[in-house]
Amino acid sequence: MLEKAPTRNEQLMLFARNFFKHPKMLGSLIPSSHFLIDQVLGKIDWKEAGVVVEYGPGVGTITTEILRRMRPDATLVVIEMNSDFVQFLRGSIRDPRLRVVHGSAADVDRVLKTEGLRHADYVISGIPFSTMPEPVRESILHATHSVLRPSGAFLVYQFSRAVLPYLQRVFGQVEQAFEPLNILPARLFFCSR
Repeated sequence: MLEKAPTRNEQLMLFARNFFKHPKMLGSLIPSSHFLIDQVLGKIDWKEAGVVVEYGPGVGTITTEILRRMRPDATLVVIEMNSDFVQFLRGSIRDPRLRVVHGSAADVDRVLKTEGLRHADYVISGIPFSTMPEPVRESILHATHSVLRPSGAFLVYQFSRAVLPYLQRVFGQVEQAFEPLNILPARLFFCSR
């Protein structure tokens, strides 16, 4: 169903330009490696994943891989604050399963309701929790917990372990992993509801 994916050069140029404009919003100069993507998306039961949400899709590096693996009847909602990335995603990825929303992850509940969806099976996030104000971080984590189905999961990748105590406070038990083959090496956190 994925008709067109952006080229790697298109992604890299836009990502780098926006990193220099908003370094605290991105956290990295280079999009995620396929090693990181495979490790994060490997936690998803694609047969059961009817609604997937991605926070901070950037230039769509993970978005396009989610769409490649998703069921034909599933829905992917991506929530992005950067208007350049929103415009890029809307113009470069043609897939009826994709909904690109310009907004904050803290509003995931409202976003899903607006899209006619009650819950998410999985939420994926690479947004830099360690650089955001504490009230925003707490709001996002609690909102995420509330929109997940009882068997759902929150899949997080970061460049430090700083988010771990916040995840544990909201989700309880958090499974951890590490992906060294990424620039920067990444920490992965898998939170069940």
